Amino acid sequence: MPHTIEAPFEYIEELANLEIPAVTQGKLRDLMDRNTEGKLSEDERQNLQALVELSEQLALIRGQAKVLLKSLRK
Repeated sequence: MPHTIEAPFEYIEELANLEIPAVTQGKLRDLMDRNTEGKLSEDERQNLQALVELSEQLALIRGQAKVLLKSLRK
């Protein structure tokens, strides 16, 4: 059963602009490049998997926040 909560508009804007920190984004790019070259250890492969999952979840959160913001601005 979905619940409804109130949140300040600014919080939703922050969620819509949420990004992985630049250092972490750089690590993700490095791991992805090295994975393409077949040069990852098992630990690095697991780190890559976790970072990809985090990136995907953040993209979903940003998307949902942007849809909500758009509906509020009508």
